[in-house]
Amino acid sequence: MLIRHAAAVAFAALVSPAVLGAQTAEFTVSSVSADVHNSPSTGSPVIGHASKGATLQVTRELGSWVRIAWPDAPDGAYLHVSLGSINRGTSEPQAAATPAAVAGAAGRPVSDSAPASSAPGRAQRTTVFPPAPQSPRTMYVQPPTHIVGIGGQIGGSTMGFGASARAWAKNRLGVQFGVSRYELSDATAAGRVTALQLAPSLLYSLKDRVTDFVVIRPYFGGGAGWQRQTYTTPLVVADTVTDNSLGFQAFGGSEFTFASMPRFAVSADFGYNQFPTPFTGFSFGGLGVSFSGHWYVR
Repeated sequence: MLIRHAAAVAFAALVSPAVLGAQTAEFTVSSVSADVHNSPSTGSPVIGHASKGATLQVTRELGSWVRIAWPDAPDGAYLHVSLGSINRGTSEPQAAATPAAVAGAAGRPVSDSAPASSAPGRAQRTTVFPPAPQSPRTMYVQPPTHIVGIGGQIGGSTMGFGASARAWAKNRLGVQFGVSRYELSDATAAGRVTALQLAPSLLYSLKDRVTDFVVIRPYFGGGAGWQRQTYTTPLVVADTVTDNSLGFQAFGGSEFTFASMPRFAVSADFGYNQFPTPFTGFSFGGLGVSFSGHWYVR
């Protein structure tokens, strides 16, 4: 029995690691001075600087950004990975299984106050469970770095469709240009009005919201616009009236970029536009909801 007990202890010591460690990560700054941002975007405000050689604890990895512990940011701050390197090590080791536990696994009695050979009564079997596997590190969707996108839009105060282009700058400012076509019919007047709108706008984005699967960029904007309206009626042959007018639009919404399609973004807007209509019974202004999609080419 003594020989069998010694063999079990020796076998467990060979196949079980002596030290179990938990994976941690640190970021070492290699640039002369690294800008620390309050969100994972170069357009976000800089809240501090890290000098060359500084080692900071990494709490999250977000593609080309890392979230670090920072004194002035309770929720963490962000550094771009190009400014240094990520070093992965181990935390304080955990104690390995004790010989008494190994002996229990081999069928020997276990006691905290007396040797296993002196425990009275029937031997109690003790099971030694392996350490629980660590869950993989959560990888966030990489914040978009593109700035110029083209696409289409649908909706508005009057249901219409058209093309749209959007561009963002690093200081959260952006521009948007839309070309849309709308159509209204009036059974009582037996006529139809079509409108072509050109709507340039200035945009301003708020702080991005980064989750595991999507980046949400809220924004608001507005600007002046130009509209060409054409009225036609089948009652009089070749009876067509055209009018050009100026108006404005204001709106707010959010742009969504998903991890599976990092270069494509969809947007939902709620806004108001005002364009004068000289034709009685027809109006293209008011509140409305519109949707757009942009493929960012650069």
